[in-house]
Amino acid sequence: MSTTGAVTTAITLTEQDLDLYITHAPTRDWLTGPGLPDVSDLLTFEALRTDGLRTVADSTGDPGALTAGLRDRLVIGGLLTPEGTEGESVLLDGATGAVTTTFFLHDRPDLMSTRPLAPSLRALVACAAATEELAELRGQFAAYAGRHGTEAAAQASRQLLAVFEEAAADGAAAGGGVAVPPYWKMAALIRPLALVAGPGTRSGLALDLPPRLLDREFGPGRPACFEDVDFPASLTHEPTRRFLRETGLPEDGTLLTLDTDVRLPTLAEYYADEDAGGVRPADLPPRAAQLIRLGHLVDDHSLLVDGATGEILDWSEGDGVLRPLNTDVSTLAFTLWLLRRERAIDRELDHELTTEAYDQLAATMIRVLRSVDPTGSAVQPVDWHYWTHLFQDETAGIL
Repeated sequence: MSTTGAVTTAITLTEQDLDLYITHAPTRDWLTGPGLPDVSDLLTFEALRTDGLRTVADSTGDPGALTAGLRDRLVIGGLLTPEGTEGESVLLDGATGAVTTTFFLHDRPDLMSTRPLAPSLRALVACAAATEELAELRGQFAAYAGRHGTEAAAQASRQLLAVFEEAAADGAAAGGGVAVPPYWKMAALIRPLALVAGPGTRSGLALDLPPRLLDREFGPGRPACFEDVDFPASLTHEPTRRFLRETGLPEDGTLLTLDTDVRLPTLAEYYADEDAGGVRPADLPPRAAQLIRLGHLVDDHSLLVDGATGEILDWSEGDGVLRPLNTDVSTLAFTLWLLRRERAIDRELDHELTTEAYDQLAATMIRVLRSVDPTGSAVQPVDWHYWTHLFQDETAGIL
């Protein structure tokens, strides 16, 4: 086994490494030739570097409990989570060259199953490279740099899906199926949504949302707008005031409910006027008189905006902790729009994304959100992030 390459390094294997494990000729040629990427935003093949080729049976404590089809699959790497840690293991079929994923259940190997990822290593590398090029707006997606809006996102989506369909067609030519695996389908349909909003040059906020974006998604008049009389004196951040007046925030009454019936209170005023429920003034976070309560999110979380800076915060009444939620109202609105758009896409696909690979969908959504708002990411870490937790909680049914 070796790591080669001057510009783009690759992990390659020798013919001797492959003996007894891989009989599929194209797969042998790929692993001894181009190899697998040493560095990737989506995949890691560190298992090959540290352990060499090994079977699933070798990696479990009870190989006899595995199904026959899974027992001899080769563990070659893993899918990376948005945090950069390894999640699902990536498996290779040495006889056919097909690539799948699995979660190792060391206590119950009899319950382990696989999900399709790519018909071949060549297709896997091509799909991963195209997805990373879209994320970084380089290579075949370099023309999208500086382009924003729903049409740019739709074009990028079609272009990325075409790459994945071509990879699936290669598999069909080799006797496999033509369906694009859910992991790549959601990448093609959801990751380009990051192109919809551009950097905030007009709004003075983090993002410039396309005109009427929220109206088109939620319905005309559905985003709730506020008037100056609704704002307390502590809301001095003018871009926030303008956004709340002219664009507004969408609410669905389930995930988010806004305080639209009364003048927006500061957090201190809210707990003074409402039944405090055991919350004492000493329990409130510092600057409670500067934090304006816009409404509440599910699970007793108050949605706050810092009146001076425009930062959006999450106040958990249950544990009395104030945490960053979004950079500002523009990224908050984008988050709510992203959730609504994802649900519509999933309905159009007869809920394929949420039923086939919910965890992969959650990771895709987190990557999209972090690409426009680093709050909660490794770039701007917090101990717990509301959206990250909510996306990953399959029982909550938010996605």
